[in-house]
Amino acid sequence: MVTKDRICNDFNDCPITATMEVIGGKWKPVILYNLLSGTRRFGEIAIRIPSISRKVLTEQLKELERDGLVIRKQYQEIPPRVEYSLTDKSKSLTSVFKEIADWGNENLLSKPALDNKL
Repeated sequence: MVTKDRICNDFNDCPITATMEVIGGKWKPVILYNLLSGTRRFGEIAIRIPSISRKVLTEQLKELERDGLVIRKQYQEIPPRVEYSLTDKSKSLTSVFKEIADWGNENLLSKPALDNKL
């Protein structure tokens, strides 16, 4: 069946490759998924992802901001307050993350341990 979807014959001109360059990796999808429910302060994100170091979280948030997926809002108050939220561009990934979460629940988390030893 031939579709209008682009075929990835050239690795450098592939929509999957381009997307994974921006949202791929160990932490970016988790950070974005955590921001789907709304604006969060840095500490709130860190608490929801306890296995990420603060240094790595800072780096990943900067990259997501640079790529136009996260908005960083700094308030001029003492103590300083910084909030992160999704851009419209990253909000368009909501259905993608929902599908990934559903797939993970169905295929990885709800299966008995014996099924994973094939």
